[in-house]
Amino acid sequence: MRDGVSIEPLLHGAGHEHGRRAGTESVLLAAGLGKACELARDLASMDRLRDRFWEALQKQFGNRVRLNGHPTHRLPNTLNVSFVGRIGAEILERLDGVAASTGSACHSGRIELSPVLEAMGVTPEVGMGAIRFSLGRGTTREGIDVVVERLSNLLITCEMDGRPVRM
Repeated sequence: MRDGVSIEPLLHGAGHEHGRRAGTESVLLAAGLGKACELARDLASMDRLRDRFWEALQKQFGNRVRLNGHPTHRLPNTLNVSFVGRIGAEILERLDGVAASTGSACHSGRIELSPVLEAMGVTPEVGMGAIRFSLGRGTTREGIDVVVERLSNLLITCEMDGRPVRM
């Protein structure tokens, strides 16, 4: 604080912190902050798992899957991708047990493009297939492989004009 500047104490009653607050710091809150910092270290390894997941999807689906968002400046535990020409909600209906959601809202039986994806310039053909996957402390490399395999089984073969078509 600059010399000559006077501020009202946050808590009145004692002269701690040069008269800015009264009372003893909360040991409980300090311990909580320490635990939060410890848990945050897990996020460093989570971004590697997230990137591994994205690489596996690219390898499996090529240009039929698109990354939504910045390639590096993003949350370490979240992967938002679009399956081109597909409807994310329809994929999720058949993907039980996977921590994921669509970026679109369903109102009165119609599916709409997420306003966020629209603002990012994502076309409806791409954005309607958006799925946001969430990774957690229990996410493993093996679990990611299982999800990619399940997605492959769901999406590689589809029916078009009554015949199987490679996606």
